[in-house]
Parts: sequence; C-alpha cells; structure tokens
Amino acid sequence: MKTSHPPEKAADRFLQILGDRELLDDYELNQIRNEFRSHPAIEVLNGLARSNRLGRKLTGEVWSEVIGMAHVDPLTVIIEPEAARAIPAEIARQVKVIGLHRFADTLTVAMASAHDPLLVARLEKITGCPVSPVFSLPGDIDDAIALHYREPDAIADLLKKEEWKSLPAFDTLDDHQVAELAQSTPVIRLLEAVLLFALRDRGTDIHFQPQESHGLLRVRIDGRLQTVARLPVHLGPALVSRVKILCKLDISERRLPQDGRFSFSLGNHSAHFRVSTLPGIHGEKVVIRILTIAGQKGVLSLDRMHVSRAILDPLRRIISHPNGVFFVTGPTGSGKTTTLYAALEEINKPHTNIVTIEDPVEYQLENITQVQINRAAGLTFATVLRSVLRQDPDVILLGEIRDLETARIAAEAALTGHLVFATLHTNSAVQAIVRLVDMGVEPFMLAPSMIGVLSQRLVARICEHCREPVPVSTRVLEKYFYDADQCGEILFYRGAGCPECRNTGYHGRVAIHELVIISEEMRAMISRGASNKELNEAARRNGTRPLRYDGLRKVLLGLTTIEEVERVTPDEWSS
Repeated sequence: MKTSHPPEKAADRFLQILGDRELLDDYELNQIRNEFRSHPAIEVLNGLARSNRLGRKLTGEVWSEVIGMAHVDPLTVIIEPEAARAIPAEIARQVKVIGLHRFADTLTVAMASAHDPLLVARLEKITGCPVSPVFSLPGDIDDAIALHYREPDAIADLLKKEEWKSLPAFDTLDDHQVAELAQSTPVIRLLEAVLLFALRDRGTDIHFQPQESHGLLRVRIDGRLQTVARLPVHLGPALVSRVKILCKLDISERRLPQDGRFSFSLGNHSAHFRVSTLPGIHGEKVVIRILTIAGQKGVLSLDRMHVSRAILDPLRRIISHPNGVFFVTGPTGSGKTTTLYAALEEINKPHTNIVTIEDPVEYQLENITQVQINRAAGLTFATVLRSVLRQDPDVILLGEIRDLETARIAAEAALTGHLVFATLHTNSAVQAIVRLVDMGVEPFMLAPSMIGVLSQRLVARICEHCREPVPVSTRVLEKYFYDADQCGEILFYRGAGCPECRNTGYHGRVAIHELVIISEEMRAMISRGASNKELNEAARRNGTRPLRYDGLRKVLLGLTTIEEVERVTPDEWSS
C-alpha cells in the first residue's frame, strides 16, 4: 500500500515546532521542507530518526504531537502475542503496522501512518475488531516485526536441517578450520535464531551447556532457566566459537575462562550482550547475558513498578533529599539498576546535574551524563568518582560499591552536599550497614551519610491470560497469618499454563521490597558499632517490614504465588 504524502499543514506544523524549539537551524529546516515536498512522510521521518540531525526520540515525539496521536516505541512496550498475530505478517510488513495489545474488544495498533483513516478502516476489516491507532516510527515497527513475527519453532526447524550432519567432528579441526566453521552460514543462522528467541521471549541469560552426549540450550525467562533445545554434541563447540569470534576472544584458548561483549544488529538498533566462558569436563560452557537494545529498553517509572504504597511514599521522600547515600541491595539480576533508574527519572529535572558511573551502562537516559567503567584503561569506580566530584554534580549514581576506597569517597560526597545512589550485594537492607562497616568504612562517616536502604527481589508474575483462583489450605493460612481464624475467605492465584506463557503459568516479573529508613536511633547505633540483630530490631520499631511481608501483599493482590515468595525470601528476619 502506497503511503500518501502528509497534509501540507502537518508538514508545516512539524517544521514550525522544530524551529520554535530551536531543535534545528534554518538551513536544516529548509532541507527537510524540500524532502517533504519530494518524498513520502514515512521516508522523511525515517531519515530524520536515523540521522544525527534529530534522532529517533525527538522525531517520534514531535510528529505524534503534530498528528495528535500518542507516540509509542514498540520495542519498549510489552507486545501481546495474540495482538501481534491479529494482523498477518505480510500485511504488517507491507503497511508498517504491528498489534500491541487488546483492551476489551479494541486492538491497539502501532502504525507509521496512524493518521490515515482508510488504513485504520482496512485493519478493522482484517482483524474484525475496532482499532485504536498509535504512532510509531517505521524503522521501529520493522524491528518489532522482526522480533515478534519470528516463528516460535525456528530453532527446532534449523536443527532438523540435513546440513548439520555434514559438519566435521570438532576435535579433528585445527584453529583455522574452527574459525571457518564458526563463520559458516548454518552456525550464524542458528545463533541469530537463538538471540532473537531470547530477545522476543524476555530472556535475560542464554546458556550453552555441553554434556557428554549432547549440548543443552537453556534460556532464563522470568527468573527461571528453561530448556529450549538439545544440540548435537559437535554443534555446541561451533556455536561457542562463533560467540568468541563476535567477542574477539581467543578461540584456541579452551582451558581458561574468558569474558567479552558483542552487539547484534537488529534493524535500526543494536542489542548488546555480555559473555562469559567456563571450561568444563565436557567442553566450554558459555553464558550470554542480555544487556539491552541500545536506546530501546524503556525505563519504568516508580508508579509502574507495583511498589507498595507503604514503601513508595517514604521512598519518594528519600530520593528527594538534598544529600546522603541511598543504597539498593540484592543479588545479581534482582532489578537494582531498574529501580535506581526509575528513581533518577523521577528527580531528573532541567536544574539538576546527574552523573552515573556504571559497568555496564544498561539504559541511556536523556540529560544525564553516563560514564562507562574501563578497568583496563584505569577507569575504575573510585577514579571516576573523584573526577565526577569536580563536575559540580547534584546527584551521583554508582553502579556498585565494590571496595573500601569507593565506599569512603561516596560517604564523603554525601557529607559534602551530594545525593548518592549506589548498589550493594547483600541479603537484606540492614546487612548493607554491617557490610560497609566490615569493609572498613568508619562508623562516624557512615552514620551521618546514610539515609536509607532498599532491599529487593524479583518474583515471577502470574500470567494474566491463564490466571485462576486456588483454595488456600488451613496450614498455609496459619503459617502466614497470625489471625488466620479471623481472616475470612482469602484467595490465592496461580497460572494454569497457556501458549502465552509457554505453559509455565508465569509471564514477566514483579519486585518485592524491604525499605529501611535510617532513623536517629539507628545513626547512634551505627556509631557505636551495633550488631545486625540490634539494627534489625531498631528498623522494625521504625516501621520496616521484611521482604516476605511485601511478597505476601503481592500474593494477595494476585501478582505472584506463595511458592515464588518462599523461593526468594527467608522465613524470618536475619539475625
């Protein structure tokens, strides 16, 4: 379907906004005006989005303002598979559309020509339901189609091909032959299918794990490792070598662990991955951590993170402090960075100078200076933090405090009028205090600088498509509710399993939290070296509730299951 040129008024209004806001100079505006006259609007917008003249974000926002429709980036929203399937792939590619989600009987559709009533009417005939159009850039729609219209059995289909049977045994090849095999089309296609599968299905880690007679391909989805395929024993090493080549690692070194990174082109964007290899008795195991799609992984707001109101209100007061250190703690992969970025977005104002120091930089934020750690070049957390303090910052985010020097500088920064956000790996909020003292931070510096600690975990979220109530046994009620005999009817929920959640009963994840606000009582206790148990008791007197308490609230709301809460939280307060 040929895309019509935009109405003259729409193009003029678009250019007027760019000029009024001084986003482009007169010369560039005249260039774009000529482009609108000689090319369809979609082509002009795509060119602006890809160029350095305007960029994707501003192009999408300004054009959506002109046509009076919401702008949606389809790679930052959750696309319901059922909504995507409502429009055949051929039509989606031809007219640049993709279904996003259903609400009641209405299908929300991302469209490059969202202002075209004829196209909306045509889609309503095809889908058999009302269509609510939103605007998306055509390049973004192409990338979303590449992800979400991928056949679910693509990996299995590739493994059935006869060409795998002709691959030579890996242990008979020299390094040159190994490199050639890793660059062969079948291996490249298979790795690409694995990466696309993981990106589409919300995977966070990809595991290639060699066994004696075969290889295992597993992907961590919603916090759980799921087996995706069994690989022929000679194919695993070929995939490992392919990954090493992408990371520019030594393919001949199979006796020592190696770490690297690579990017995968996805249309207009790049997905970034971190790689770790580990030699085992049956060969090298490779774990690929999915970092982000550059510029695409949306930052959640605190309101959209299902933070309990009892935690959200005091949390907002903490992040509004003019100075102090605020910690978010939890194990790797518990969403600490996501929470801190949501906090940064909330306080990200034109008059605030925010600098982040990270390893790696996971999300890219507007109006914030972000620094990537490079230890090989001597760019460590401590060295960068010293330089940042000379950059007149208001707020500093430290990706992680790993050593005494960084911890001390962070405390000093807080005492000299800066607000510092940082992460630590501890099992509870109070343990962060004890951990810092054990690292060597002097209590007289720690006590006045700390303002709060948030501990969090991620639990799998019940699939909304197959959620159903389940009866609660008396034993469970008595275990979790002190006044079980007075509770009345309580409903828990579970996912029965459906195609949308790959029959797991879970789809997505939700965080549970424990917030400790550092009171004056606790400051005095920190100064005199109080124990973990004493600090816990003081926190409870100050209103802190443990992780499991918040987990149970999420269970009662139907967001997760009691099994998930038990899996990630201790039974009682740590002593």
